[in-house]
Amino acid sequence: MDGDYPEHLPARSPAPPYQGEGPFALWHFSEDPSLARFLPHTPATSPQTPPLVWAVDTPHAPMFWFPRDCPRGCIWPSPATTKRDRERFFGQSAATRIHVVEADWLPRMQSCRLYAYRLPLEVFRPHDVGGYWVASEPVEAIERVTIDDLVGRHAVPVCATAPGGRNEWASSCIGSS
Repeated sequence: MDGDYPEHLPARSPAPPYQGEGPFALWHFSEDPSLARFLPHTPATSPQTPPLVWAVDTPHAPMFWFPRDCPRGCIWPSPATTKRDRERFFGQSAATRIHVVEADWLPRMQSCRLYAYRLPLEVFRPHDVGGYWVASEPVEAIERVTIDDLVGRHAVPVCATAPGGRNEWASSCIGSS
């Protein structure tokens, strides 16, 4: 694998770049600072899935800058996005993506510390959904990066609102980049 994002993949359109985005890499995000080895497992929500180690690539990493189990919405326009939908969800913002959470999760967002584990590219293959990568064998992390200030990482506070001021996505918006 040469590190370039595979053109043939996206079941979702490619994520737009974000401020501070680094080189292409594969990551696992956790609140646990002690992880080093990742073992294939079958998700409880999908018992028919074979055991796998899951990773996300750098362009899609901001979708995981949230506490575990935090409900979220992450959107960005695609070539198929209509002008009407762009205005409906992004308003007059020049944002290239918007991330939202429920208001009750804001204190948890403010206090959460995450650890981003960089994983070796060589053992992973792309999943059908763009941005996700899987491996069938155990994987050793090659780096651990501490991530604080999750709200700040989501950058400029913006809310996507519908005409009349109703928020279409959630009761609180975190921000956009």
